[in-house]
Amino acid sequence: METKILSTSEYDIALAGKILSDGGLVAFPTETVYGLGADALNEEAVKNIYLAKGRPSDNPLIVHIAEKEDIFPLVKEITPKAQALIDKFFPAPLTIILPKSSKIGNTVSGGLDTVAIRMPQNKTARALIKAAGTPIAAPSANTSGLPSPTKAKHVIDDMSGKIDAIINGEDCEFGVESTVITLATETPTILRPGAITKEMLEAVIGKVEVAAAVLNGMKKDEVAASPGMKYKHYAPKARVMLVNASKEIYESFVNSKKDAFALCFEDDNITIPKITFGKENDDISQAKELFDALRQLDKMGAEKVYARIPHKDGVGMAVYNRLIRAAAFCIIDLEKPFTIGLTGQTGAGKGYVGKYLKELGFNILDTDLYARKVTEKNSPYLSILADNFGKDIIENGILNRQLLADRAFADKESTELLNSIMHPAIIELCKKDAEFPSVLDAPLLFECKGNEQCCKTIAVIAPEETRRKRIMERDGITAKQAEARMNAQKSEAFYKANSDFTVINDGRDIKTQINRILEEIL
Repeated sequence: METKILSTSEYDIALAGKILSDGGLVAFPTETVYGLGADALNEEAVKNIYLAKGRPSDNPLIVHIAEKEDIFPLVKEITPKAQALIDKFFPAPLTIILPKSSKIGNTVSGGLDTVAIRMPQNKTARALIKAAGTPIAAPSANTSGLPSPTKAKHVIDDMSGKIDAIINGEDCEFGVESTVITLATETPTILRPGAITKEMLEAVIGKVEVAAAVLNGMKKDEVAASPGMKYKHYAPKARVMLVNASKEIYESFVNSKKDAFALCFEDDNITIPKITFGKENDDISQAKELFDALRQLDKMGAEKVYARIPHKDGVGMAVYNRLIRAAAFCIIDLEKPFTIGLTGQTGAGKGYVGKYLKELGFNILDTDLYARKVTEKNSPYLSILADNFGKDIIENGILNRQLLADRAFADKESTELLNSIMHPAIIELCKKDAEFPSVLDAPLLFECKGNEQCCKTIAVIAPEETRRKRIMERDGITAKQAEARMNAQKSEAFYKANSDFTVINDGRDIKTQINRILEEIL
């Protein structure tokens, strides 16, 4: 297919409008990103959008209108809150979701009973809608999953030969897609953040919620009610990882990396190859430059990218939302004291994994050793233990460990009491010795909530028979005693469900597994 490159002249806009009314596809500029348009009321034309982009058909599209009154035939009703938003903002980088009318087909709505509608600010976009004589369904004009296009050149790179025409217009003003708010729920809810912020919306209609998927991703079986909610989106070909850290720690961390790029703010002092996306305290500049920066990384041949994490307030929420999806939710959280939390089943081989991580340069913080420090002679925690388990557990300032164990493990309540005293103290001591990269080696990592202090967690598991033999040989105990210790721990299913990674010690090469995990984490 030959793709026409059109100007923003009145003649070319009329030609583009004719292409749309005849069932063709036209890419056009808006104030947010370039859109790939088709007649929203022509199901076959809309299906061609999905084909051109390689877009999943369960991902709904936004319907663009030229005038406020154009919304009425497309929805069942305009609620008072919807009308308030229309009166205040339209035209704007704002999309409103309402129950759809019979005019809207299943292809546009992604099979939902709602429709997403917006009236763009961009004059070229509205002129095109008028010239077409029909509302235009339009996602971003890029190959599905790649960074959205904010320049005509981006669209030409992605869509030439796949669509009928591209309007070669101006660069996009805002640089991220419109805010999407659904009014089809009891409380208005933002499904995708953009230049119209939560605070701006609440000033008009009162309480507005933010969907959990905006910052944390969709649940496994959750249906996308808005464009841009999918797990991985807006991504360059390079692998992107977000780094949550102060400016100084981010600079130190990134500058220590080889064969990597930085996606950072303009004033960051970075010595490795870098691309910037705006200024640290200017989320408007970050939004405008983000997608172009992601595309530049691909042009420079980047394979691994460490991105500085933006804040989550105002327009910054929109920037964070796009970046977290570009990174497929991979975050290196250097604000947490421990890089890795290491745990696992007794007899599974956690000690071996810890030794290997130490060989690789990790600072290993063994909670068993710190438990000894917490209860060493004259420790202030001894008096707390004595108050709860009896004064006689302390003899000449020294803890009678066996007597404490007899009482603390006599019943579930006593064990939980001991843990509530010991665990916070142990974690605090470990924090004092933590320096990047640190491993919190804790058999009871989840029980002591140590996982909340870790960037990522690794659990070591092994087949039951293998563990039983190891425990018997290691501790010189019977099979029955080993079985009792195994049954006292969390199940294999628990570790798999709650850990970020699992190392399976069943004859597979442990070091290879660890190396792959570290590549994923760091």
